[in-house]
Amino acid sequence: MMKKFFLLLLLTIFLTTGCTSQKSDIVTLKFSTWGSASEMSILKPIIADFEKQNPKIRIDLMHIPQNYFQKIHLLFASNLAPDVIFINNLNLPVYANHLEPLNIDTNIYYKEPVAALSYQGKYLAIPRDVSNLVIYYNKDLFDMHNVPYPDNNWTLEDLLNKSLFLTNSSHFGISFEDDVYYALPYILTLGGDINNINAGMKFYKNLVYKYRSAPSKSDVGSKTLGQMFLEEKIAMHLSGRWLVPKYTESAKFRWGVVIFPGVTPCDASGWAISKTSKHKELAKKFIEYLSSKENIKKMSTSGLIVPARKDVEFKDRVFLEAISHSKVLNITPDYSRIVDKINDSEF
Repeated sequence: MMKKFFLLLLLTIFLTTGCTSQKSDIVTLKFSTWGSASEMSILKPIIADFEKQNPKIRIDLMHIPQNYFQKIHLLFASNLAPDVIFINNLNLPVYANHLEPLNIDTNIYYKEPVAALSYQGKYLAIPRDVSNLVIYYNKDLFDMHNVPYPDNNWTLEDLLNKSLFLTNSSHFGISFEDDVYYALPYILTLGGDINNINAGMKFYKNLVYKYRSAPSKSDVGSKTLGQMFLEEKIAMHLSGRWLVPKYTESAKFRWGVVIFPGVTPCDASGWAISKTSKHKELAKKFIEYLSSKENIKKMSTSGLIVPARKDVEFKDRVFLEAISHSKVLNITPDYSRIVDKINDSEF
């Protein structure tokens, strides 16, 4: 009896030790990202495929849909930074000293998103997408007013004139948002930048306060500009690629997209690795998988992003054309403070 007991005890210890040893072989990578439910529905299967191909790696997905960078800031401050961090160029400089420099094959990416996700000569994130502001326009309203559709050769003066012709008691010609981000195309086109906003900001605000071809805050009320566009309350809407799925699904009128008549800010998002990660090589393997041609194609086919990779086929050419009409801003760690100050003083 005693012999059987010891044999059973030894077997239990062996099995427990074996299981512990096997379990310890599995590495967990923490991966933080924001994103809508539709974006997560694309990302989660990609992560599952990666884990299937790499059975000794587990991805702990930290989905933070709101207040993303506030929470990321707290994680860094608490020495709990994720191994892999989804990040954009506007916030990159704040975390630059905490991110691992990367080697990137720049030949497969548009130069603008690569530059946007670099800081002080170092590549700090592998680009996923590139984002530019474009003009969505209601073809039915243009036809109603006998106004020619805009094309890629139009000018800022053309935009103003069309907005005036398209404005009546039922709708406005062009959108207006009290956020310097949407004023930047006007600022950049008129030779300014985030530290020199005068001429461009004056032109932008004149659309509302001088010409009345754009809605004021009281005209918009609790609605979004996207809702106003869908309700045919504005004929032209300055916004980004993210509205394509919504407009495709919900618009009851014919609409088109054209590049902004000037220069727009170039934004980009991508995947970075924390310097404090204990598994940098595995983290690199993961972001290389995320950024593969096949997976970027999955993300771009949905219509949510414009791929930063040049070798991914993308049908909506206007968004690719907009890249060459954009400018990579010189983002510094105090960029958010400057933007907040402008928004508080100008709107």
